[in-house]
Amino acid sequence: MKTIVSSKGQIVLPAELRHADRIEPGQEFDVERLDRGDYRLVRRAAPPNEGVVDWLLSCPQKGFFVPVDSESTDTL
Repeated sequence: MKTIVSSKGQIVLPAELRHADRIEPGQEFDVERLDRGDYRLVRRAAPPNEGVVDWLLSCPQKGFFVPVDSESTDTL
């Protein structure tokens, strides 16, 4: 595949690659220079809890989590 460096120095990943690898806007990458003219682009791992708050807020059923009665551990 072919891409072009913009006047701002930006490189666009072709849509086919973005869709295949589920690359979303804002994801971070590391660029490593291997040799003159050879580079490697590696997607950074997302923090382990990234998106968890949005996922919880999108819960379709409000009030899903309810407190449960439990016994005290003092009697054990």
